[in-house]
Amino acid sequence: MSDDDPYGKSSAGSDESSPIQRTAGVVQIIALVKPFRAQAVLDALANVGVLGGSVREAMGYGRQKNRLHQYLGSEYNTSFVPKVELSVFVVESAVPAAIRAIVGQARTGRIGDGKILVLPCAGDFLSW
Repeated sequence: MSDDDPYGKSSAGSDESSPIQRTAGVVQIIALVKPFRAQAVLDALANVGVLGGSVREAMGYGRQKNRLHQYLGSEYNTSFVPKVELSVFVVESAVPAAIRAIVGQARTGRIGDGKILVLPCAGDFLSW
């Protein structure tokens, strides 16, 4: 590893076999989106340069909770609504582009489109 590594990694104080690598300014973005928009959001994020991430099924509630719906003549309560949680890691400089990509693909204009959380990664070390 050299000091002019384009990924911001440095070999100062670490040995080559260590799985821990110094990474400059990484942020975690958690996006909760509707399930039918998840693939479009992932495709848009591919152009941003995501370092890594995960996708999970989740159940959420918010302003759309406690609504009664009908199915085959029976009413049922939808306290929890199905969502997909996308957790991705990007370099700080790519955060605005990542948020634009998520919002551009996830927004439908109706209640329940989801949430976006941006969390700084504590420390300078991540294990990939």
